[in-house]
Amino acid sequence: MASKEPRLRGLYAITPESAETESLVARTRLCLEAGASIVQYRAKSLAAALALEQARRLARECASAGALFIVNDSVELALAAGAGGVHLGREDADPREARARMPHGVIGVSCYADPQQARHAAAAGADYVAIGSVFPSATKPGAVHAPLEAIARAKAAGGLPVAAIGGITPSNAARVVDAGADMLAVIAALYEAPDVRAAAFSLARLFDATPRSTDVRAQPRAV
Repeated sequence: MASKEPRLRGLYAITPESAETESLVARTRLCLEAGASIVQYRAKSLAAALALEQARRLARECASAGALFIVNDSVELALAAGAGGVHLGREDADPREARARMPHGVIGVSCYADPQQARHAAAAGADYVAIGSVFPSATKPGAVHAPLEAIARAKAAGGLPVAAIGGITPSNAARVVDAGADMLAVIAALYEAPDVRAAAFSLARLFDATPRSTDVRAQPRAV
């Protein structure tokens, strides 16, 4: 059963862009069954109608699993799909605008390789921040490297849960959790894995032995 407040902790599955809706939904379902606590839908170039169809399908899957569903970039799509929140990058809507339009939603903000941006994100109403690329990433090969130490620095600067992203795999994920990441944001190592469920389980289980209080509204804000 889903908790009343989503928890910003654990495996954070990010979908690859795909026009194959059934395959996308099926792989996401496997991630959820294996313990993913958050799913982010990304569709930067798909037709609007297809993106809405996929987002609504994934929102239902997450609701059934008690997981948080977040849409990347678009507040409009998040609202239309009934998502629980939105994740914003440097070229997307201002977090304050997103908060005004989604007062009860979860707002995530990318801080890339600059942990000090977490302070500004918190002041703007964000609920969590993302740091990366912590390892070389095939999804974004040109992304600036963020050292693992940036995770703790971002947490100290913003007082918010931190999602680590970029090149995370079952073989290196423990290092990221040990560095203080509250969430492991993963695309390729999940959706391109020969066994999606096994890959998701190996990542999700890293959080089993280290409980923390990371309820969305319970985090201190930077001042």
